[in-house]
Amino acid sequence: MSTLVSNIGELVSESDNLPARAQRYAFSFDHGVITWIGPEDRAPQCDDIIDAHGGAVLPGFVDSHAHLIFAGDRSADFAARMSGDSYSAGGIASTVTATRAASDAELRSNAQRLVGQMHSQGITTLEIKSGYGLTVSDEQRALRIAREFTSETTFLGAHVVPAEFKSDPDAYVDLVCGDMLTACAPFSRWIDVFCDRGAFTPEQSARVLLAGKAAGLKVRLHANQLESLGGIEVAAACGAISVDHLTFMSDMELAVMAENNIVATLLPGVEFSTRSPYPDARRFLEAGITVAIATDCNPGSSFITSMPFCIALAVREMHMSVDQAVRAATAGGAQALDRHDVGRIEPGMSADFLTLDRPSIDYLAYSPGTSPVQRVFRGGQLLRSSHE
Repeated sequence: MSTLVSNIGELVSESDNLPARAQRYAFSFDHGVITWIGPEDRAPQCDDIIDAHGGAVLPGFVDSHAHLIFAGDRSADFAARMSGDSYSAGGIASTVTATRAASDAELRSNAQRLVGQMHSQGITTLEIKSGYGLTVSDEQRALRIAREFTSETTFLGAHVVPAEFKSDPDAYVDLVCGDMLTACAPFSRWIDVFCDRGAFTPEQSARVLLAGKAAGLKVRLHANQLESLGGIEVAAACGAISVDHLTFMSDMELAVMAENNIVATLLPGVEFSTRSPYPDARRFLEAGITVAIATDCNPGSSFITSMPFCIALAVREMHMSVDQAVRAATAGGAQALDRHDVGRIEPGMSADFLTLDRPSIDYLAYSPGTSPVQRVFRGGQLLRSSHE
């Protein structure tokens, strides 16, 4: 059944062939796929109509970085940081202990709650990483559960070195590249490593990424959150699609990313939650790098499920315009996931879109702390409504 979306106050398609903010435009979809877009007075006849009531319409948000399979609570870590303690990657260990002790049902229930929150905030495509089990069986079950919620699953066995391998981290890398990868690859689309202080060296990271690539997984990387250790060069050598965090970046590293067409995934919720300095997104954009914004929802450094809040942070603290931030949260996120069917409203794309209860996308940043997201559609089906 064909459906027309009309009475749109401002249509943001993220298509390079249409105005950035099209006025008096409409679009149609059929069987979950967008079939037409253009001026409303030229709209085709359709079987049904979705009335946007004068609100803005934009693509569904694409969250390309999230850690949702975990147990336990780290609110005390956040309170300690706000009292002056510095952030350290070592805090992950407490989540590992809780996650190993949790049942599948507990992990599934927590993930379901967080995914529901993300959907209500306009996220229609999301990635989920493992990384809080750090044993063969716990990493495999994390990815198996994650697959129940998304096809964008990432094996992050190399999140940190677990306590039992602290005296021999290279032996843990052997495990990640061997039995753990063998067990996890069937449930994964991506391979990832935390290449930073307190986590893995560039040499260890390259071993893991190349092993994952040889197993047929696509490559992404955590890097430059705490300091620059050479992760950008590793990403380029291993053919990474995206590098995430990037709080500390040199001009040379920006050039390497631009030359290798690597997406820069910025995570403003982390800087908000750790009081770290925000990266200046203008540096990435001026270097010709595609920028994505993601929530990095996780229990330690960014317990945030709201993409509108991340957009507001990116505009206020990372010096992005509203249009740049929205593009980063839609088309940019799609590119970070190497997806060509989401992130834009144009013919041939999945009918994933949001209607706002405000006439402009400016309200995503102009009114932080509230969400103007009214209805969320994925594949043309209503996923969430603010009236529920």
